[in-house]
Amino acid sequence: MQKFLVIQTAFIGDVVLATALLEKLHTRFPDAKLDFLVRKGNEALLAGHPWLNEVLIWDKKQQKLKNLWRLIRRIRQTKYDKVINVQRFAATGMLTAFSGARETIGFDKNPLSRFFTKKIPHVVSTPATAPTGANSNSTSAPPLHEIDRNQLLIRNFTDDNPAKPRLYPSPSDFDKVQPYKNKPYITISPASVWFTKQYPPEKWAAFIRQLPGGYFVYLLGAPSDKQLCEQIRSLAAAGANQHPSDTAPAIPADTPIPGDTPIPGDTPIPGDAPPALINLGGQLSFLQSAALMKEADMNYVNDSAPLHFASAVNAPVTAVYCSTIPAFGFGPLSDKKFIVEVKEPLDCRPCGLHGYRACPRGHFNCAYKIEEAQLLQTLTGGGGESTAHYLPSRPAAS
Repeated sequence: MQKFLVIQTAFIGDVVLATALLEKLHTRFPDAKLDFLVRKGNEALLAGHPWLNEVLIWDKKQQKLKNLWRLIRRIRQTKYDKVINVQRFAATGMLTAFSGARETIGFDKNPLSRFFTKKIPHVVSTPATAPTGANSNSTSAPPLHEIDRNQLLIRNFTDDNPAKPRLYPSPSDFDKVQPYKNKPYITISPASVWFTKQYPPEKWAAFIRQLPGGYFVYLLGAPSDKQLCEQIRSLAAAGANQHPSDTAPAIPADTPIPGDTPIPGDTPIPGDAPPALINLGGQLSFLQSAALMKEADMNYVNDSAPLHFASAVNAPVTAVYCSTIPAFGFGPLSDKKFIVEVKEPLDCRPCGLHGYRACPRGHFNCAYKIEEAQLLQTLTGGGGESTAHYLPSRPAAS
């Protein structure tokens, strides 16, 4: 039995995208033992994963180096056939180089890649070759997606075609969110680690106020995002940023959700009522959030982890790009997917691969010049000039 270890200790979304390697490896080596190493806090993404033998966890916040050496000893004892390192930092380079595996594979940008048995060029599209604006990618060849980049690591013993990433919410995860699914709904995940990747709160609020009636709107995020979600809910409910006469009802997060048959405490929402906003920030796990997104009419996200949650359960998604661009290779992969970005080219966009804590020029035009109608169009399919890109589906990998 072959033994594989995949290493990805970066952010949540990076781990989700790396699950495509698990899908591909399982397809090609169904009897192999597959392990995955992540940073502490991200292991919940892989709970109940059917193809995984074990999830190894690196605690990077407490006794970081001591825990690193413990992991190296443990990895060496397992005697892996192949260690596949998706991460490009020195610490994971040490894990890979000292793993004792028969074959160690990683990207050439890892500082210790010279000690790998195989190093693969890591290529990200540059602004010079990555068109931006409302019609970007419409006539040019698609850039290399992250799952394509990662597939290069295992191409020599699989093939050129990447699998799609996949998360596996459990039946209990679906049970947890089932009460929220009894009426038409959308989700909004407004947060990002990087400020310049976040569509502004007042812009989300203005968009919510233009939604057609009868929808529930669930604001999703981590416990640290709860305040941001509440800010958006309050702005929309207070009639901020236009439309003062059309106030959306602000419903506390613990309010029971009306089903088809009212139960005590329910307040049925008429079909022509403005959207009902519910702050679920900090109340759902990663996989519960994915389970809720799966059956939404639409999921609105930034260029951040929830985008990849949607991809990993094939949920409809509209990805809003502010300072970053889809050509970097982190775009949506769902069958039904849209990209929304500023219509006009900006000489300052993209300003970086990941984003910044504040707009370097102070105006944040890449966000504020996106129009609410662009987001609305992906839900309603309304007329007028197309300002959101519908992206065709990728063929299924074998």
